[in-house]
Amino acid sequence: MTMKILANSFRVIFKPIIRVQNPLIGGMFQKRYLNIHENLSMKLLHEAGIPVPPFVVVTNKSEAASKARQLNSNELMVKAQVLTGGRGKGSFKGGLKGGVKFVTSPEEAEKLAGQMIGDYLVTVQTGAKGIICNSVMITIAKKLVKEFYVAITMERKYGGPVIIASSQGGVEIEVLSATNPNAITYVGVDIVEGLQQNQAEEVAKSLGASDTKEAANVLMKLYDIFIKKDALLVEVNPFGQDKDGKLWCLDAKLKFDDSADYRQKALHALRDISQEDPREVQATKLGLNYVAMEGNIGCLVNGAGLAMATMDIIKLHGGIPANFLDVGGGANESQVKEAFKIITTDPNVKAIFVNIFGGIMRCDIIARGILMAIGELKLNTPIVVRLLGTNVDEAKKIIAESELKVVSISDFDEASRHAIALANKSM
Repeated sequence: MTMKILANSFRVIFKPIIRVQNPLIGGMFQKRYLNIHENLSMKLLHEAGIPVPPFVVVTNKSEAASKARQLNSNELMVKAQVLTGGRGKGSFKGGLKGGVKFVTSPEEAEKLAGQMIGDYLVTVQTGAKGIICNSVMITIAKKLVKEFYVAITMERKYGGPVIIASSQGGVEIEVLSATNPNAITYVGVDIVEGLQQNQAEEVAKSLGASDTKEAANVLMKLYDIFIKKDALLVEVNPFGQDKDGKLWCLDAKLKFDDSADYRQKALHALRDISQEDPREVQATKLGLNYVAMEGNIGCLVNGAGLAMATMDIIKLHGGIPANFLDVGGGANESQVKEAFKIITTDPNVKAIFVNIFGGIMRCDIIARGILMAIGELKLNTPIVVRLLGTNVDEAKKIIAESELKVVSISDFDEASRHAIALANKSM
């Protein structure tokens, strides 16, 4: 099993496992997805016949005003295209507050675009580093008299797709689930039969839409996208109606199953790696899984279960991981070396804890990879190695005969304590 553990106080970790504080996809589950920018999500909705406001996308300030004028409106929304939640409450490092802004002229849109593009947006999800904003979406601002929330995702509890809907849109669903869970409706969908018209109409009624049939048609089209595009999440917030009763989808978030990339090549070509940690991108190219955290202990593991156990025991004894790198079950010596290279690019790493249970993954390969990494990378970082399983005796012999400063400890508790002590000593 590959993974993503928890970061920033158990926020996110190893790809593809994530802990999400969200009623849509709560708990720990395998998560493999492609995340695309809002403007691309809105384009998919528009192509499916779903009502979205006209919009343009700009990549530099000079084209912002001219493109905004094409919308023939002075009431506009300027939205930073950054793959993170909480954009509206975020701040740019250059000083601008908020990544989603209402403006009253193309010239004002141009000014904001200039402040956003090329700067880093910091939100509750990005950490202090933030994420680069390379483009801005400018769209006509629609005034809604009713705002709804609609999402479709996969949920084990329902054995397939589930529609999540609420008549209280425009707010964070996480907040709503905590403050007013009864305001949220869940409707499971038979994966074989698909969403039925009567189900869609029942959901539309629960929203309180004036035109129930039209709202149901939008839901049917959203479900069609969900299935045909191998989506894991289709979320519209807000979905609502204006004073004339016309329905609009004003913000969309779509995520897609990585394992279906062979079917969805056009979609996966839209991946924006500028929004991802370059170390994670490099790890993916090597067939590894990586995630950065905020401590001082670099962790090399194999498997989600062992990763979570390593996280737990390090935190239990007062340590904090700086990162995790999962070599899986089929890594070779070269990949192990590259794994060390990625781990040590983090300047906060003061010690490395290698925790491997050799099943498919052989311990002697890990040992040789460690020695290769130390030699080629000239590592001075203290390394604690805990190896158990296939070829473990051979691995221990390789490490012992190397006469390098690698501490081999078989006991999990003792090994973690020693890694913490070495990390703290090096600070």
